[in-house]
This record gives sequence, structure tokens and C-alpha cells, in this order.
Amino acid sequence: MTPAEAATYLEFAHALALTAGEAILPHFRNALAVEDKHNYMGYDPVTVADRAAESVIRAAIKARYPAHGIIGEEHGREPGTSPLTWVIDPIDGTKSFILGHLHWGVLIALHDGTRPVVGVTHQPFVGESFVGSTGGIAQWRRGGATRNLRTRACPRLEDAWVVTTDPRQFASPAQREAFDRVTGRARFLRYGGDCYCYTQLAMGLADVVIESGLQPYDIQALIPLVEAAGGVVTDWQGRSCDQGGDVLACGDPALHRQLLRVLSGARSPTP
Repeated sequence: MTPAEAATYLEFAHALALTAGEAILPHFRNALAVEDKHNYMGYDPVTVADRAAESVIRAAIKARYPAHGIIGEEHGREPGTSPLTWVIDPIDGTKSFILGHLHWGVLIALHDGTRPVVGVTHQPFVGESFVGSTGGIAQWRRGGATRNLRTRACPRLEDAWVVTTDPRQFASPAQREAFDRVTGRARFLRYGGDCYCYTQLAMGLADVVIESGLQPYDIQALIPLVEAAGGVVTDWQGRSCDQGGDVLACGDPALHRQLLRVLSGARSPTP
């Protein structure tokens, strides 16, 4: 895919995310029924807002690109005849959403058959978006305002600011030990954030995101964003993490190399 093609798909994905936000906002901070889907960590909520937003996104993709495949958290997989596949998490951070917190967002990625090449994160209530594409730039957008994003230099773990969503995701003793080796040496650690952990990394406000048990729709939109901002996103062995599992994202490639050594040998159990 050329940078120009990726840029075209990026603008489409951003427009999709804005439209999905319009379907979500009427439900935010209002009483609504919550269903528990359950997962390996226990409680896994879903709401009418999640499902409505994904339906809106899917309909728009089918109208514009009927040959493309679609994978979404709420409505599953629809294979296409093209190698291109859209990967959707209509509300990443549903627990934050049902609490009325702000660390949630619409995630939309385009996978070219090899890797994610376009990624958009949109927070409708705040009105801000984070976008990135292969060969392009990482950018923050709000209304008509834009700002290019760049990760910051932090080659030493002792200086690093680490963020992760929930410590319970590190389910095995080996995982927990590896997580403790990382965070015990870091300058500080903050919990919570979901997709916002990665946007903070791309903004140069954090240095490390370490997570486990992710699904493809949890991470694919965030990979092009972090990479376009100058960071690195892999699994704990330095391989592709576009199918989820263990994830390590660093703003500084030198720090990423150091943390791969720290995490060596730690693997997650199958959820």
C-alpha cells in the first residue's frame, strides 16, 4: 500500500469514527442496561452503545468498500474478497464508559493482510482523535485543530513512566514476575487508560505500555499510531502483536530493546 492510499483510507476511518461517536454519545452518562459477556479476567461488559456503534461502522464500510473484510468485537468476522480487513472496537474501555469516565474510545484499523496500516482512536465526548498510517504521520485532531505527535526519548528504564490498564491481566506467575521486574525499576506506574495508554505514549507523555490478554481489535488501531509517532509496538518476544496477546509498546526503540531482555521468557497462558 502506498502512503497516498493509506492516507485515503485514514481519512475514511476518521470519518467513520466520528459517525460512530454520534451513535455512542446519547448513551454516555445515562442509565443503560449492561450485559456481562465474561472473559478470563471476569467481568466483561457490553452495552447498546457498543453494538450500535459497530453496526454504524460496518454499514459504512460495506457501502464504500464491499470487497473488504470486517472483524469487530461485537458482531464478529465477515470475510471479504480483498486482502484488506477493517478491525473494529466500537468502545475500547467499556468499563470506563459505563462509569462515566473519559478513558475510552472508538478504535478502527485497516489491516492489509500482513500488518495494520491505518489506525484511528476517537473519543467522542472530548471530541479528540488520534490518527496514524504507514508512511504517514501521527496526528492529534480536534475540530479544525491538528498537531503532529512524536514519542519522547527515554533510553533508560529507571527514567520511564509506565502505564497499563489493569494488573489482573498478568495472569500467570511468570507474567506477574516479569511485570514486577519492569515496574519495580521504572520511575512510576499508573493503572487505567485502555486505548488512552497508547495515545499518551504517542503524545510523548508516557514511555512504556505493557499489557497482556489483548484481542486483535484492542491493539491494531494503536500500532500505526505509535509507530508513526516514532515508537515500537511488539509482543514480549519482539514479534508482531497484531493478533493480540502480550503487548509491549515503547516510545524509545532503545528502551524497547532493553525491556525485551527484561521480559524474556515470560509468556501468557491462553485466555
